[in-house]
Amino acid sequence: MPQRSDEPRRDPSGSRRGSARDARSGDGESRTGEPGIGGISGARAYTPRGRTVREERAVPARGQGAEQRRTPRSSNRSGDPFRPALQVLDGGRAAARAGRRDAPAAGRGQVVRTVAPRTPRAPGGDEPPPRRRTTPRAPRRTDRPAARRPSRKPRRPPKLADSRLRLRLGTVLALTLFAVIGIRLIFLQAVDAPAYAGGGTADRLRTVELPAPRGAIYDSTGAPLARSVEARYVFADPTEVEDPPGVAKALSPLLGIPVSKLMEQMKPRKLENGKESTFGYLARGVDVPTAKRVQALELPGIGVHRDERREVPGGDLAANLIGFTSQDMDGLEGLEARYDDVLAGQDGKRVYEAGLGDLAAPIPGGYSRTTVAKPGSSIALTVNGDLQFRTQQILSAGMAQAPGGTGAAVIIEIPSGAVLAQASNPTYDAAKPTPSDPVAREDAATSFVVDPGSVHKAITYGAALQEGVITPDTALPIANSIKMGDTWFSDTHPANGRRMSVPGMLAYSSNVGTITIAEQLGKDRLIDYQKRFGLGKPTGEGMPGEASGRLLPADEWSGSSHGSVPIGHSVDATPLQMAAAYAAIANNGTYVQPHLVKEMIGPDGKRTPAPAPVTRSVLSPQNAAALRTMLEAVTTVDGATGVTAAVPGYRVAGKTGTGWRLVNGKKQPGEVSSFIGMAPAENPRYVIAVFVYAPDGGGAAIASPAFRDMMQFTLRHYRVPPSTGGSAPKFVVYPR
Repeated sequence: MPQRSDEPRRDPSGSRRGSARDARSGDGESRTGEPGIGGISGARAYTPRGRTVREERAVPARGQGAEQRRTPRSSNRSGDPFRPALQVLDGGRAAARAGRRDAPAAGRGQVVRTVAPRTPRAPGGDEPPPRRRTTPRAPRRTDRPAARRPSRKPRRPPKLADSRLRLRLGTVLALTLFAVIGIRLIFLQAVDAPAYAGGGTADRLRTVELPAPRGAIYDSTGAPLARSVEARYVFADPTEVEDPPGVAKALSPLLGIPVSKLMEQMKPRKLENGKESTFGYLARGVDVPTAKRVQALELPGIGVHRDERREVPGGDLAANLIGFTSQDMDGLEGLEARYDDVLAGQDGKRVYEAGLGDLAAPIPGGYSRTTVAKPGSSIALTVNGDLQFRTQQILSAGMAQAPGGTGAAVIIEIPSGAVLAQASNPTYDAAKPTPSDPVAREDAATSFVVDPGSVHKAITYGAALQEGVITPDTALPIANSIKMGDTWFSDTHPANGRRMSVPGMLAYSSNVGTITIAEQLGKDRLIDYQKRFGLGKPTGEGMPGEASGRLLPADEWSGSSHGSVPIGHSVDATPLQMAAAYAAIANNGTYVQPHLVKEMIGPDGKRTPAPAPVTRSVLSPQNAAALRTMLEAVTTVDGATGVTAAVPGYRVAGKTGTGWRLVNGKKQPGEVSSFIGMAPAENPRYVIAVFVYAPDGGGAAIASPAFRDMMQFTLRHYRVPPSTGGSAPKFVVYPR
């Protein structure tokens, strides 16, 4: 809005306008009769400087003479009561503006007006110029106080908002906004940065598995029985194979896989998420030269990558012990499964950034991280490869005479308890386990549960010696048969009631003599010694799935049990358990847990011996030695059951046995023949147990000769000198 002018307003004719116009009468005369005084001269008119019009009139106008004074407001009230109101509307504005700059401030006792008088309009309508007062106003009366106009309160201005409050509020909001933005930026840069950074990197990352070599299995001499070798696997991307028949024909002669099977493996197929499969194995464990020839073909959709193959140099050598692995190098059977956590290493991997398409190569300076693979530890067994091979060879030759049968052989070193050989028949090629029969892959020494038969009699006689029931010189009258409960037990060599020595009872495997001694021993003490000799629970040799066998509890014994248990029936045991029992006799009465693992070999070559085997005393050394001597009668007495097991030049102590095979509690056809012996008898170095199950019978003709051949080779292999104590003592079967 333009600044208001201090000059009085004028009408179109140039005359100054004021409220005097309203005070004039129609003939141009002033209503008050005072010339030059407007009709509202008695009213207060305020100027922009805050003074009344009269106060402004008291100041001389610029370029004019002396001021014209007006009479006090009170003198005009009687003449025109409306003048104050009209004066307020438009009185003395021009005069006030003209003289307000030079007028002095008036006191409250006097009111000075500067309103110029107006002249009546001329007949022509032109307004004459305003008249000036020429005569002074009468002096104000002093006998009465000046009327005081009530103070007029100025109109309250509208209440405006507090600018300081708005400034503070705006500042707080701005700071809050910046704080939120700052905190979010901190989270993005510090906390969420890896996620955002990895969002794009993940599309460029490639991962290459670095397989960890599986540990090897060695024999006691360090020769590998099973080891891992570097190989390759051939794979196909079905989405990129252009000519499946042609590709199959090209790969078939190299991989040794039929064309039809290769085409089946290259067929497009969908994954569970609905996407097309881009990977499928064609062959695993391919040797490196063959893999290079496959690569040279440059077949679309066919690739080659690093792999590992388990190599078994001996084929079926100790196959039932070693077991085998899957193509992913996971142990499935045998020691491979039992010690899988030791043999298997920790695979590594390499993650790096790579381009796409033709630039699918590592990006220089890009992300790259490699986790080194940790090779698995190796295992050194107590098994001797040469002895294992010869043991398997002898057992297989003998089992050829018993088609459909099962054979087991165990060789234990004295006094360590180490298993030097453990053979099974039938067997299989551990390098190619897939086509083999599952039964052929079982380790018969730890899984073949049988009635041991007469080989159990050594436990009965050993307990009787230890408990003082008999002595080496004991002789008893032996009948041809004895009835226990509702069952008769007879001897194959009738004594006809004659007195028979204990060595004679062992030589002819007298059932009646053994039952008679067991009755004096008692069932509770017999069961106790069965447990001391290791029957009724697994030996803990190291083979997975080892059978525990079973002992007949005392509360389950029937009348016939008093006759069957002492001679090795109504007892379930494995060949290994019985071999360990005889090893205790050979080891001067101390039982030593049989074991297969000699030591662990770390990836760095550090060797850690296997935990020490469990040992316990079963017989006194004197009673153990006496029992060994009596067992020599089995191979030396004329007509004894084990003469075919004798080894020339060495004293042999042992026992034959004939039992049955039970499957789910049912007796199977045929019989289980066995021989367990030790040599040299005067100071045993080795114990060998041979068990033969022949469905058609005739196992005794296999077990004893097999023992002889195995023991002879073992003694010569370890260069054990012949017995120095001469031949075995002369035993009297029927003393007088």
